[in-house]
Amino acid sequence: MTACRFLAIDIAKNVFQLHGAASDGSMLFRRRLMRAQLSEFVVNLAPCVIAMEACASAHHWARQFMRFGHEVRLISPQFVRPFVKGSKNDGNDAEAICEAMQRPSMRFVPIKTIEQQDIQGLHRVRSRLVSERTALVCQIRGILAERGIVFAKALTRVRREVPGIAQDLNNPLTPILRTMLVELMDELSALDARIKAFDRHIDAVFQSNEACQRIAHIEGVGPKTATAFVAAVGDPHEFKNGRHFAAWLGLVPRQHSSGDRQQLMGITKRGDKYLRTLLVHGARAVLRTAPKKTDAKHAWALELAAQRGAPKAIVAIANKMARVIWVLLAKKEDYRPAV
Repeated sequence: MTACRFLAIDIAKNVFQLHGAASDGSMLFRRRLMRAQLSEFVVNLAPCVIAMEACASAHHWARQFMRFGHEVRLISPQFVRPFVKGSKNDGNDAEAICEAMQRPSMRFVPIKTIEQQDIQGLHRVRSRLVSERTALVCQIRGILAERGIVFAKALTRVRREVPGIAQDLNNPLTPILRTMLVELMDELSALDARIKAFDRHIDAVFQSNEACQRIAHIEGVGPKTATAFVAAVGDPHEFKNGRHFAAWLGLVPRQHSSGDRQQLMGITKRGDKYLRTLLVHGARAVLRTAPKKTDAKHAWALELAAQRGAPKAIVAIANKMARVIWVLLAKKEDYRPAV
């Protein structure tokens, strides 16, 4: 039997669809395995190239297959979809993965280590807690607005105003609502405490990682941004240069061009929304403090904001920050501030 050169696996929770191909791309076998059978099947294969979509549990399986001596490639699902023939099912999906993995120009997702996924887990849980806190604050404001009590949207205003409102007997609140406000504020305090605990975990990771501390010297980059990027990027050499890295983050214009007609639109917003959000927030801080600085970088930011508006200037600053982060990670250089 011809040796299997390419193996595509459509992964799920319990059922896995395999599609094996020879060196010329011709199909050798199709097989459907249960979770307990997959490792035993792969370990008995001669070393080959294994491809999967970059989805839930893909990095776990990739690390395991690499220990068996195989070369593993993870593909973004959006790049697999064009190769699906006919109706969507596990067999056609696995065949599409096998077709996509053999394309010379295909881009693959870097395989993350356990440490990287631990850091990403910290950020994901903290982000969920922040979202829950935001939802809770909006609910408190909405309940009070129905009673004719309105105040600013800031989180600090909620912490400062609501306890006094709950205790003020001259307003039209009922005893039931006063009790409910006290319980909601207790819930808000508990969320604040949990978020601070995750902040401490992230700060501990930041202090123990040399790469994080190196890129944190960039204006607008703090411990959260630094740890998030180190966890997400892994090997910076997966990107050809800083421009490719910024494009991976979705910080470059979308194009709708044909022939001599070049049309640039808003940014693509591809890639990790969380990373892009951190960079944009950092860029906003850089622009806000730029009037107090005299170096060339901040002068460029101010001039761009005056010409094109603050929103576009903020995105341009975020793009520049992404390129600098890639240089520091790829070349392991120290940050040299503009003069």
